[in-house]
Amino acid sequence: MAFQKDFAWGVSTAAYQIEGGAFEGDKGLNVWDVASMTEGRIFEGHKGHVGCDHFHRFREDVAIMKELGIKHYRLSLNWSRLLPHGVGKISEDGVAFYTEIFRELADAGITPWVTLFHWDYPYELYQKGGWMNNNSPAWFEEYAEKAAKLFGGYVDRFILINEPQCFIGIGHSSGEHAPFLKLADRDVLRCCHNVLLACGRAEKVLRKVCGKHVKVGVAEAYWPALPYREEDYELAKNDTFACHRSFGDTSLWLDPLVFGKYTEDHLKWMKENGLEPSKKDMLFIKSKLDFIGFNTYTGNCVTDRNGKAEGVTPAPSVPKTDMRWNVYPDSLYYGPKYLYERYRLPLVCTENGVALSEWKDLDGKILDYSRIDFLRRYLKSLSRAADEVPIEGYFQWSFIDNFEWAEGFSKKFGIVHVDYETGERTPKESAYFYRKVIEENGENL
Repeated sequence: MAFQKDFAWGVSTAAYQIEGGAFEGDKGLNVWDVASMTEGRIFEGHKGHVGCDHFHRFREDVAIMKELGIKHYRLSLNWSRLLPHGVGKISEDGVAFYTEIFRELADAGITPWVTLFHWDYPYELYQKGGWMNNNSPAWFEEYAEKAAKLFGGYVDRFILINEPQCFIGIGHSSGEHAPFLKLADRDVLRCCHNVLLACGRAEKVLRKVCGKHVKVGVAEAYWPALPYREEDYELAKNDTFACHRSFGDTSLWLDPLVFGKYTEDHLKWMKENGLEPSKKDMLFIKSKLDFIGFNTYTGNCVTDRNGKAEGVTPAPSVPKTDMRWNVYPDSLYYGPKYLYERYRLPLVCTENGVALSEWKDLDGKILDYSRIDFLRRYLKSLSRAADEVPIEGYFQWSFIDNFEWAEGFSKKFGIVHVDYETGERTPKESAYFYRKVIEENGENL
């Protein structure tokens, strides 16, 4: 079992979760800025306005990455930092900030992978309807074009969006994340379609601006069904791509982008809600993706019950993370195999990691051995998959402890600890483990 020689070992972050600097320069507000100002939205009233203060400490953070041997860094742009109103005027402060980050990364020999949208939707555009507004694909296209013109000289790997399953499903249907909406299915499905149109338009404008060298992908929230028994493999794979009438359905988001069409079951669901996507729309949505990014932390075991997939309740001995997610390392084996068998595109694990309840010990160390064990187990599974399907990279979530959305700062995913009072960074034991993994290209897990 081995990873390819040029395998991209990296770490991931998201702008709102680490930057802070919420009111610096002429940056506009986004929906998470507003959520942090609203009582009852975030755990214990935590705010992301300063957080990790990466806005002022990015040089220190890049230096830590370099010291840890990290060669690839997946970061996102804060849309409203670059375009304070979401469209139109470009912020010189925003351009200067990201330009300095890209220069610092270049000096450190670290390749940036830039996510255009990681949930921090501009508040001014939200007030105009956000993803419900049929102009939203054009707004996103304009943003993508400007980002490409500004930073295409530094960046040749773009990820269009991060986890639409979450910012639409959790943000617009269940109301657990910003903008905290509980819309009817017909309205949420319209949002889904507009997001896909936005992706299709952005993919095409990125290629137009950046040329042939650019690589474009997406990062999907992906929790595959796992076979409880060997003979459940096909059943589990089919269940992974089935229409469950859930906004987390994998095929709802990937089939239109790759194949240029929705599944018949998803079309039926849309038609029942008054939506009939036009052929013109589907031509815009169909994209030439260079890779599919998948964010996988766990999965769901299923088995055959009278020809149908039925979930299997985890045994009490199955470990759970601090997010109460089941530890299922095989999700990084079966998940990539399913994706490649359906879409036949190169794959990148754009997020994987674990939240643990942890703190500095009396000697000032964070001995997060459970995270090391988690990474070993999951990477061994990914290595098995890499023997069978093309996997080009792995990005650990997260480089640094950060603002975990509605959970505030209570969940710790980082391999680098942050003291939120002083801003001090301390690499955890897992950071040094990961450095060794990178040095050995994952050969001694």
